[in-house]
Amino acid sequence: MNEVGPAAQAPGSDDLEDLFENAPCGYISALANGRIAKVNRTFAVWTAYEAEHLVGRRFLDFLTIAGKIYYETHFAPLLRMQGFFNEVALDLVCADGTTLPVLANAVVRRDGAGGIRFIRVTVFNASDRRRYERELLEARRTAEQASLALQDFNAMLEARVAERSRALDRAWRLSPDLLMIAGSDGVLSAVNGAWADLLGWEASELVGQRFEVFTHPEDLAATQAVFAGIVEAPLTRPYEGRLRHSDGSYRWFAWTGAFEDGQVYATGRHTTAEHEQAAVLAQAEDALRQAQKMEAVGQLTGGLAHDFNNLLAGISGSLELMQTRMSQGRLSDLDRYMNAAQGAAKRAAALTHRLLAFSRRQTLDPKPTDVNRLVAGMEEMIRRTVGPGIHIEVVGASGPWPAFIDLPQLENALLNLCINARDAMPEGGRITIETANKWLDDRAAHEHDLPPGQFLSLCVTDTGTGMTPDVIARAFDPFFTTKPTGQGTGLGLSMIYGFARQSGGQVRIYSEVGQGTTMCLYLPRHYGSVDAEGALLAHPAVLRAEQDATVLVVDDEPTVRMLVTDVLEELGYTAIEAADSGAGLRVLQSNVRIDLLVTDVGLPGGMNGRQMADAGRLARPGLKVLFITGYAENAAVGNGLLEPGMQVLTKPFAIDALASRIRNLIPG
Repeated sequence: MNEVGPAAQAPGSDDLEDLFENAPCGYISALANGRIAKVNRTFAVWTAYEAEHLVGRRFLDFLTIAGKIYYETHFAPLLRMQGFFNEVALDLVCADGTTLPVLANAVVRRDGAGGIRFIRVTVFNASDRRRYERELLEARRTAEQASLALQDFNAMLEARVAERSRALDRAWRLSPDLLMIAGSDGVLSAVNGAWADLLGWEASELVGQRFEVFTHPEDLAATQAVFAGIVEAPLTRPYEGRLRHSDGSYRWFAWTGAFEDGQVYATGRHTTAEHEQAAVLAQAEDALRQAQKMEAVGQLTGGLAHDFNNLLAGISGSLELMQTRMSQGRLSDLDRYMNAAQGAAKRAAALTHRLLAFSRRQTLDPKPTDVNRLVAGMEEMIRRTVGPGIHIEVVGASGPWPAFIDLPQLENALLNLCINARDAMPEGGRITIETANKWLDDRAAHEHDLPPGQFLSLCVTDTGTGMTPDVIARAFDPFFTTKPTGQGTGLGLSMIYGFARQSGGQVRIYSEVGQGTTMCLYLPRHYGSVDAEGALLAHPAVLRAEQDATVLVVDDEPTVRMLVTDVLEELGYTAIEAADSGAGLRVLQSNVRIDLLVTDVGLPGGMNGRQMADAGRLARPGLKVLFITGYAENAAVGNGLLEPGMQVLTKPFAIDALASRIRNLIPG
C-alpha cells in the first residue's frame, strides 16, 4: 500500500477517501524518517494548516516543548521497539499559536523484510473529553446515573494511566542507556537498571547522592556547568563526561536531558568503546610518526657519518703528508696541504653548526642589522643558487627598523627559504623577497605567538605548488619532509624555526594549494643604530701587548689550552692553566693577579664555565670573561644575556679572531 498520494488509490475508493478525509478523528500517515506523507482534512481543520503545508513536516514539529521532549525520550523509542503506542496525551500548536489537547495512537506498518513502510497516527480531540465532563456535571441532577457514569469514566482513565505507567516502566527498565532523574541541586532521585549493568552501582547506592560524587575530577567543572545549563534549556547536543565504576575505573557517557516540573531528566549513552578506539588510532598514528622520525634519523646519521669521514680523511691525510714532506725537507707543498686541512675543518664546523641550529641550542652572536642591506648583498648569490628559471623580485621596506640578530644565521635562513621556494616551482616561477615594519597589538601578537611590540618581517613568497593545511601544521616538525626519500631530511624549516625562536622572533606560513606559499620571519626591532658597514666589523690588527697581563685559561681539552696559551704568549701575556671549574675557581679566589678569564662553558668539576665566572666575579668584580664554547652550551652562557665585560667566541675559531678578542678585552 502506497501512502503518499491519490495515485496509489484503487478504483472505486471514493467512499473510503471521503470517510478518511471527514472522519471525526485526525489521521496522519508518516514515512520511516518521520516525515508526514498524508493527513486527512479533519487534522488540517483542527490545526488551521493547509494539508499541503503539513505534508513533508514531522508530527514532532507541531508539539509543544514538553511534548517534543516526551516524544523523543519515550514515545518514539517505545513505538520503534513494540510497533504501537496507545493514547498518549499531547498538546498540538495550531497555526494561530493556540494549543489543542489531543490523544494520539500510533502503529508501525512493516514490509516483509521488517523495514518500516509507514507509521499511522490517529489523533482524538481531547476537547471532547472536557465537553463530556461538563455533560456529566450537568447530569448530576440524576445522582445514580451521574455516579455510575463517573465511576465508568474514572475506571477508563485509571486503565489508561495504568497502561501508560506500564509502558513507561518498560521503557525505563529495558533502556540500555543510563536514565536518571535528579533535583536541581544534583541529588539523584531515580535511576534505571542500566547503572548496575554499566557501572556496577545499585539504585540504593545512587539515590540520595549528588552526581558529582561519581564524576571524574577532570570533568567536574564542565559537568557542573552543563547540568546547570539544562535548567535553562534542554541539552540536545550530547555532552561527554566520565563516571566512576564501582571498581574505581571510569567510563565515558554522552548525555542529553531536559528540566521539567522541578526535575532534571537525563539519558547517558555509553561511549567508552568509541574513546578507546580513538585512543588506539591515536597511538597507531604516533607509532607511525615515530617510525618515520627514526627512519629520518637513520638517514641523517648515515649521511653525517659519510660527510665527517670524508672531512676527517682530508684533515688527517693532509697532516700526514705535511709531516712526511717536512721530514724530507720538502716545504714547497705545505701551503696546499694546510689549505686542504683548514678547508675540511671549516666544513666540519659548518656541518656541526647546522645540526645545532636544528636543535635550537646554537650560540648566537646578535648585532644590530640592516636587513634591507643584507638582502641586497645576498641578491646575486640567491639568483645564482635558484637558477635562471626563477625570477627574483626584491621589495624592501622604506625606512626599515633594525633587527638585533645573528647576521650569518639570518643569511643562512634566507638562503634556505629561497631554496625551498625554488624546489616548490619545478617548472619555474617567481620568488619575491620583501621586508616590512610590523606593529603587533595584543590580538595580533597572540595570533603570532609573540609578545606585543614592533617587529621587522622578512618574507619569501613563491608561486609554487603550495601546502595543504596538514602539511602547514607539521612543516616545522623535526624530520618532517614532503620530499622523496633521500632528497630531504626534514631539518631545514626546523632549523629556521629554532633560530627565529631563539632570537625572540617567530616564523609563520601562509599558503594555498596551487597558489603558492609565503614564509615570514618576524624579528624583534632593535632600538638603536646600525654601523655603516652593516653589523659585522673586520678584526683589527693584533698587536703585541705593551704591558704585562695575566690570563687564566680553563678548558678540559688539553689541545685547546695549548692553543690559547700559545696565542697568549705570542701576545706577550702570562697564561695560567686549569683543567676543570674547581681548579679555576680556586685560582680566581686566590690573590694571584688575573686580568682576563678565558673559559669553556661545558666543564667538569661541579659547575659550568658561566657559573664559575659568576662565582669568580664575587671576589673580583668587573673581571673580564671570554667564553670559548661549542654551540651546544649556549643555554648555560645565557642566550646573549651576558653581563658587561663578557663575550662569547664559538668553537672552532680562527686564531686571529681569538687573539683579537683577547687583545680587546684586556685593559690598557
